[in-house]
Formats: sequence, structure tokens, C-alpha cells
Amino acid sequence: MIAETLAGIALVKGAVDGIKSAIGTANDIGDIAGYIDNLFEGEKQVQQTRNKKAGNVSIGDQFGVDTVAREVIDARIAAEKLQEVATMVDMRFGPGTWKGIVTERANRIKAAKEAAAAARKAEILKQEEMMENIKVGAIVTAVVMVALGLFFAMMVSTASGLIN
Repeated sequence: MIAETLAGIALVKGAVDGIKSAIGTANDIGDIAGYIDNLFEGEKQVQQTRNKKAGNVSIGDQFGVDTVAREVIDARIAAEKLQEVATMVDMRFGPGTWKGIVTERANRIKAAKEAAAAARKAEILKQEEMMENIKVGAIVTAVVMVALGLFFAMMVSTASGLIN
């Protein structure tokens, strides 16, 4: 758990350093897009680690002063670095640029979640349809088997009646 937090905050710090070094010469936002992606990913990792509930971590590790302090401080550092980048991006590319990036990212995440939900729903419907087809096939097979059984029973009884 501590390694995850360290990886997240290291990713945030590395992304901010990369943005700081490239923002002055960036011709468009695409020149620093990779760093911004890393910044968001690192911030996400920090938040996930902070919000993660008990797993296979001992109670002492989970609620220890050192762990709690590290999680709170890392979350605040990540938020501070996000604000710092927001200011740099807005200063370099104009006011509202960062807000536009955050809004577009949120829209894409929402669209991806909706697409995943629609795919799951389609898969469930496909499975239900397949199960229905299997049921119908089993019923048709059973009816045919009963009909053939009755036909053969009638043939045997008719043949028995002709022999006697």
C-alpha cells in the first residue's frame, strides 16, 4: 500500500517537473499532454490509495499515524501540484484551458463508462437470448423424441396386432 502511494506521488511530481520544463517551449497543449496524463494518473493513484479500505493490511498499518499522515499529505501535495499545473497551463495557453481539459476528460471518462455499461448490457442480453434458444431447442428436441417414441410404439403395437 505504501509503495502504491509512493508510486502515485512520484508520478505526480515527475509529471509536474516535465510540464515545468516543457511548458515554456510548448507550441500547443499536445506537447505536454503525456505529462498531463501522468499527472492525472498519479493523482488518481494517490486518491485510490487514500480511499482504499482494509485489505490484507494490518489494523496498525492502516490506522497508524505514519500511514494516515502520509496519505493526507500526499493527497494535499497532489492537489497542490494539480493547482500549480492548472495555473501554468492557463497562463501559457489562456484562461479556461485547464478547465476545458478537466471537463473534456470528465466527459470522456463518462462516455467510456457508459460504453462499458452498454457493452455489459448487450452481453447479458446476448447470453439471455442464447439461454432462451437453448430452452426452445431442448423443448423441440423433447417433443420430437416423444413424437418418435409414440410413433414407434404405435408401429410396434400395430405390428403386434397384425401378427396375432
